[in-house]
Amino acid sequence: MSLRAAGFIIFRRANTIIEYLLLQASYGHHHWSPPKGHVDPGESDLETAWRETSEETGLPQKALSIIPDFQRTLTYMVGDKNKTVIYWLAELKDQNETVKVSEEHTSFKWVQIDEAIQLVEHDDIIGLLREVNDYLSKNKVKN
Repeated sequence: MSLRAAGFIIFRRANTIIEYLLLQASYGHHHWSPPKGHVDPGESDLETAWRETSEETGLPQKALSIIPDFQRTLTYMVGDKNKTVIYWLAELKDQNETVKVSEEHTSFKWVQIDEAIQLVEHDDIIGLLREVNDYLSKNKVKN
């Protein structure tokens, strides 16, 4: 049996600076990652990404805008099981929205790419963040 999860790489713009939202887990060794979670039975991957993001960050769906042509799938081993995680890229449209972490997390940070790479431990997420940053730099995505 394989595990499946979905989430968003959330970014915001402060003038020309791009910052990424990372959450610090309240369990294990308190790793940092974008919001994501397990797909519930009968739920689509995108429905999971919306639900988990809302639960973990308190951000409402209306506060985010999905970048439709950027979706990536990561597959890796967790113990003896394959895990697949689907990520969409989403921009925080409303800078006045406040992140409120759930009990699953101890804190959050908005960070630029260099700090994000320092905080995140897993090479696949580091690679994804670099790819997102390159994509945003090249495509100048608009609100």
